[in-house]
Amino acid sequence: MNHPSAQPHFSRRSLIQYGGGFLGTSLLATVLGSNGTNQPATAQSDLTPEQALAQLMAGNQRFVQNKQKNPNQTTIRLPEVVEGQTPFAAVLSCADSRIPIEILFDRGIGDIFVVRDAGNVATESAIASLEFGTLVLGAKVLMVIGHQDCGAVISTMKQAEVPGSIGVILDNIKPAIDNYLGEENDIEAIKQATQANVLYQVDQLNQSPIIAQLQAENKLKIVGAYASLDTGEIRLIKT
Repeated sequence: MNHPSAQPHFSRRSLIQYGGGFLGTSLLATVLGSNGTNQPATAQSDLTPEQALAQLMAGNQRFVQNKQKNPNQTTIRLPEVVEGQTPFAAVLSCADSRIPIEILFDRGIGDIFVVRDAGNVATESAIASLEFGTLVLGAKVLMVIGHQDCGAVISTMKQAEVPGSIGVILDNIKPAIDNYLGEENDIEAIKQATQANVLYQVDQLNQSPIIAQLQAENKLKIVGAYASLDTGEIRLIKT
């Protein structure tokens, strides 16, 4: 992007207001700035959202079957992306160290725009980052990924007393799993609660006028998914 001093200051609220109707997405992307390449800020890959999703899922199947191609994972890739990035996918994932996104999808440098936090929570900063990754950088699919035995979900089910700012995470998960509170010893309940949290966070992302408009224009597809720690397989959650 341009140097901050060279462009006007906009709050996220202002950007959403513009994206919600006062300005189209093309002009909003121009306001935000280019993606660091010589291409227009709204330039996107030739993939459709459905094709982008298919590429993600095919990469995960390669990983599960131990048939990785390991694309874009060497220093050869660096000169290709040093001037800018055009990821074809964006992901909101739990920060759990057992869910390494590029590895699980058999992708490499510059392929996936990843936002991670405990519990894969769509916080304001996460939403803002994903608005940037989709609108400006052109990711065609946005996937929210929960996972087996998520500690943030289990702690919320326990209604655990936690130190510091950790409680903020649990507060963002609790509305999604009210029906599962106190069931932390039930393996199936944990899975269902985790999936319910994924769908809730998807809904939070859908409240963004920017993301909603990209979907309406068929420039973006947003989906929820669940990752198995046992196999590494990522499965879509049906709504």
